[in-house]
Amino acid sequence: MTITTDPAVLVLEDGTRHTGRAYGARGTTLGEVVFATGMTGYQETLTDPSYAGQIVLQTAPHIGNTGVNDEDPESRRIWVAGYIVREPSRVVSNWRATGSLDDALTADGIVGISGIDTRAVTRHIRTAGSMRGGIFSGEAAAASDDEQLRIVREAPQMAGLNLSAQVSVAVEQVTPARGERLGAVAVLDLGVKQASLDNLALRGFDVHVLPHDATFDDIRAIDPVAVFYSNGPGDPAASDDHVAVLRRVLDARLPFFGICFGNQLLGRALGFGTYKLPFGHRGINQPVLDRATGRVEITAHNHGFAVDAPREGAVDSPNGYGRVEVSHIGLNDNVVEGLRALDIPAFSVQYHPEAAGGPHDANYLFDRFRDMVSAHLQTAKEHN
Repeated sequence: MTITTDPAVLVLEDGTRHTGRAYGARGTTLGEVVFATGMTGYQETLTDPSYAGQIVLQTAPHIGNTGVNDEDPESRRIWVAGYIVREPSRVVSNWRATGSLDDALTADGIVGISGIDTRAVTRHIRTAGSMRGGIFSGEAAAASDDEQLRIVREAPQMAGLNLSAQVSVAVEQVTPARGERLGAVAVLDLGVKQASLDNLALRGFDVHVLPHDATFDDIRAIDPVAVFYSNGPGDPAASDDHVAVLRRVLDARLPFFGICFGNQLLGRALGFGTYKLPFGHRGINQPVLDRATGRVEITAHNHGFAVDAPREGAVDSPNGYGRVEVSHIGLNDNVVEGLRALDIPAFSVQYHPEAAGGPHDANYLFDRFRDMVSAHLQTAKEHN
């Protein structure tokens, strides 16, 4: 690709400005500016629906060298609100590539910026916290500083936003089980990634992906052996309807597994609160302790909110679902990274065990889900 000389500027809501070059589509984009620490896997990051509403900064300085291909996307499009990189690759060099990253960004209308000091922006966000920002490129870059800052400050805050409708499927979609069939799993699509669906199908589930506004009756209509809540963008405190449906799932003693946003919603269904992290966890190098095994996993994360639950010992669910324990802890900052209900068949993790961009330390969690469902079905059969 030819490195453009078209102007672009990144403006943060506190007035901080960084001038660089246009990258991807031209125009104006607004969102919460966050940073992702992965050294690779940028295509999986860009197509992760959890990034809807966010302008993503890559801390790795050189992005785009392997181009893009038709096999790695995690969903039907690029979801980031905007993209920030230090140095875009001038060439694409990978046998799997079918195009350049710049062309893919342009095709999906993603406004980006390159050629700025991404380390300085990252350090600023780590100190001041994630904040609203805007990228102005092409003609929009010529607007006055005051006008650009006004536009940024009028953008909505991430706290309080419900974005599930933007990323969810509109109608049910089914992926058949592979290998020995266990039964149907109802997946509430809050921004699900293809790798999650593939992993569920590989464990013997007929995977029924349901729209975000599916009711409990819609879930029961497929006669599921289990329910799965996916990752997704937005504030879990703004998803009361999803929590209400999940409480009916728990009341029915249907086995449940949630990841990322699904973990936060399980926390709320059990009766715990959630809160916004200062700058969140995003990347593929986050250390997490699995308390059941004592094993430390290097895991893929993308979350700006977390569950507020007691970290030590089993506690009673405030909403009456028996004992609950924090199953996984983030070792960087002691954030709750997983929940396990001890008296009903339900557990969740805050990170991404499917980890299509790597690493795969946590992939065993899909096996743990399959085993929990199998045991539940066996118990039900014996009681009948």
